[in-house]
Amino acid sequence: VFSFKTLCKLIDMDHNYYTSKTYAPSDPMSKDLWVNIDLMEKDKVKIHGILSNTHRQAARVNLSFDFPFYGHLLREITVATGGFIYTGDVVHRMLTATQYIAPLMANFDPSVSRNSTVIYFDNGTALVVQWDHVHLQDNYNLGSFTFQATLHNTGRIIFAYKEIPTEISQISFVNHPVKVGLSDAFVVVHKIQQIPNVRRRTIYEYHRVELTKTRITNSTAVEITPLPTCLQFTSCSDCISSQINFNCSWCHRLNRCSSGFDRLRQDWVDNNCPDETKDKLCDIVDSTHLYPFGTPIASKTTQRSKDAFGGRDVPSTSQPPTSAPTEDDTKIALHLRDNQAMPADSAVNRVPGTHFLHTGLILGILLVMLVMIAGVLITVYVYHHPTSAASLFLIERRPSRWPAMKFRRGSGHPAYAEVEPVGQEKEKEVFIVSEQC
Repeated sequence: VFSFKTLCKLIDMDHNYYTSKTYAPSDPMSKDLWVNIDLMEKDKVKIHGILSNTHRQAARVNLSFDFPFYGHLLREITVATGGFIYTGDVVHRMLTATQYIAPLMANFDPSVSRNSTVIYFDNGTALVVQWDHVHLQDNYNLGSFTFQATLHNTGRIIFAYKEIPTEISQISFVNHPVKVGLSDAFVVVHKIQQIPNVRRRTIYEYHRVELTKTRITNSTAVEITPLPTCLQFTSCSDCISSQINFNCSWCHRLNRCSSGFDRLRQDWVDNNCPDETKDKLCDIVDSTHLYPFGTPIASKTTQRSKDAFGGRDVPSTSQPPTSAPTEDDTKIALHLRDNQAMPADSAVNRVPGTHFLHTGLILGILLVMLVMIAGVLITVYVYHHPTSAASLFLIERRPSRWPAMKFRRGSGHPAYAEVEPVGQEKEKEVFIVSEQC
């Protein structure tokens, strides 16, 4: 018999990249996981003056250790007033969208109370960030919240809650997202040739951990433990023989093991790593031994399709992918087909109207060339006449406006401003956030 009391005491959840355990208030572990900053060395405890007196601000914090997050080693994080830590390399205005560690992301405003502070402490092996007596901007009378997140150098993450005056589900998400969990994404950079010094960054969220909000109350804690990833393998043999939750592949050009979906996704695609199949031998082998029956490699053809991020051709199969969306769809084996030579006597038995096919082919090529020339001329005209009716028509119907892209430009993601050193200039960039459906 499995009692409900035991179920509430410890809840295990697997998330592919992490496994989590939630401890109830009656469990001794919930108290052990809370870090009492008052007992720490005073010179290492820092109260961030700006974050403790502003709303929707974020400040970078350097770590004294390497923190593994989704297999990537981080040396810098960004603490936000809204109850979360941003882990991305580039700080933008939509920090709540993805790449976060959120013990309790909500519309907290430390400036509404003198008792509200944002504190952090680094002891060399762990970083503790505490949101102390913070209030919701749109519901001050609800009471103060006190909670913390601890990042260990092993990749282990602890969410500990001291004061939670209400159920998380009752917190309004109208003006600010309410999230508890983790998220990571990869960024694809596109250069805009028409506008110098401006690049477009598209952020793709490839994984998210959503914790059960109803379990979070006073004196509860959540322990999040990382699981093995492909990035931890440093040799080809260990990579392709790995037995973990991911289908790992080795890229010889980068000397890297990956599932194809991590922060270094653009590097993986730009170096044609998806072309290297998983069963490729680790040692350099003469290609003549791979085809002992004398079939030339040139006599095989592959079907190619457009890569989703680079606009470049990558191999694909004629069959739909069978792997799950979270797995690397670039590791599907290529289906090769031998070109069959036409018999010598087949020329005698040709269909009489074959020359009409050649005529149609030539006309088709000419038509394609005319369309391409027209496209080039239109592009040149639009570039030199940006205010013309044709230019405005194309701008209003650019791909980023298509509903099928499911891009969210700030909708539901409040703008955060970064607290940055004086004199530091930023490169101009345009951000597009694409979340999981």
